[in-house]
Amino acid sequence: MHIHILGICGTFMGGVAALAQALGHRVTGCDTNVYPPMSTQLMALGIELIEGFEADQVKLEPDLYVIGNVAKRGMPLVEEILNRNLPYLSGPQWLGDYLLRDKWPLIVAGTHGKTTTSAMLAWILEANGLNPGFLIGGIPRNFDRSARLTDSAFFVLEADEYDTAFFDKRSKFVHYHPRTAILNNLEYDHADIFPDLAAIETQFHHLVRTVPGQGRLVVNADQPALGRVLSRGCWSEVCYFSATGDAASLAAHDTDAGWRVVLSAAQVDGRPGYERFAVWQGTQHWGDVEWTLNGAHNRANALAAIIAAQHVGVRPGDACAALARFAGVKRRMEKRGAVAGITVYDDFAHHPTAIATTLAGLIQQIPAHERVLAVLEPRSNTMKLGVMKAQLPASLEAAAAIFCYDNQLGWDVAAALAPLGEKAVVEGDMAQLVATIVATARPGDHILVMSNGGFGGIHQRLLDALAERYAS
Repeated sequence: MHIHILGICGTFMGGVAALAQALGHRVTGCDTNVYPPMSTQLMALGIELIEGFEADQVKLEPDLYVIGNVAKRGMPLVEEILNRNLPYLSGPQWLGDYLLRDKWPLIVAGTHGKTTTSAMLAWILEANGLNPGFLIGGIPRNFDRSARLTDSAFFVLEADEYDTAFFDKRSKFVHYHPRTAILNNLEYDHADIFPDLAAIETQFHHLVRTVPGQGRLVVNADQPALGRVLSRGCWSEVCYFSATGDAASLAAHDTDAGWRVVLSAAQVDGRPGYERFAVWQGTQHWGDVEWTLNGAHNRANALAAIIAAQHVGVRPGDACAALARFAGVKRRMEKRGAVAGITVYDDFAHHPTAIATTLAGLIQQIPAHERVLAVLEPRSNTMKLGVMKAQLPASLEAAAAIFCYDNQLGWDVAAALAPLGEKAVVEGDMAQLVATIVATARPGDHILVMSNGGFGGIHQRLLDALAERYAS
């Protein structure tokens, strides 16, 4: 079959392309942003890429068009497909119908941590000999690819609540029909498509309705919104977990067999960057995890992955051992370099909750006398709309200094960050932003760059400017 993919250079649709090719299909695709790294990865697979969405692409005569949610009504190719009544599906529906039907899908849903948790789960299964396939919205360092197809029955999938396509406004994850589903957290986001949190809760309950009675839901007991979702009806086994270290939220769900983590040491044997925590299910101690990740959010991610892996036969103690060798995900607290004792990190955080937890995790990891300089690009659709601006000051408060890039956002960033006082700097010129950060930084500082985009290559620009400043 020849499949032509609209919006092929997105992380998700690029993964769909790789999986379709692995199934033996001929794959071509188009996008308006045909540039590395996804373009390079796809061309390395021998997939032909076309710039733009022009109508003449129908001359390729594919058997099926797979349409990503970047494609809109009014695009010439979209209109031509509709006018000619040519066969088309969304990316999520193609996955559900052509790949997942004969698999055991393990999906990870939630506002935060989907990519990291999916990568953890895939690695636990891999380390225990289950050879899973996966499609993840980032690149796990243990695999160095975002998608793969294997002959295993198990397939790990990052399950996004964003809408499916211009012709299907349900969340993507309703197409996946999981047997194991992690509901990691739930907050308001995607203000461009959801009017309020209740609307997202409805989509999550649509997902719950698709999990079979023999399936398992792995649910964060610390999240009131998830409690409301399950109160609408649940027909599957539910395993509740808590990352708070106590049993209060678990007791609220009337369970004495819930899962929890207890932080043993924020730094192991005095080694910066290593922490240890214990995994408990009720009174059963399954094991300890010692690793280089940090923060309560990652402990919650790990616990969810351990419980999901148990559902397909992995002993929790073996899962703990596997996580000691988990190498993380690119763009999640990724160290990009260091100059004169000043370290630059890249992180995908873009929602106030994620910003706060990412900051807290880094601060926990470093000596008390060292500073974190937070650099933020409010780039997500929700942030561009200014919906979360009131929560930004509290999310950034723990940083020693804050630098925010105002790339014509349309709302007053300086006014929103005014509660932070003089330690917050807002700059609309990239060169000046870099210069100001470099002038502020001193040896021992940690520069944490947070954006869900490329941020104009600021990471390397900072490293180059620091090298110039501290050149001997």
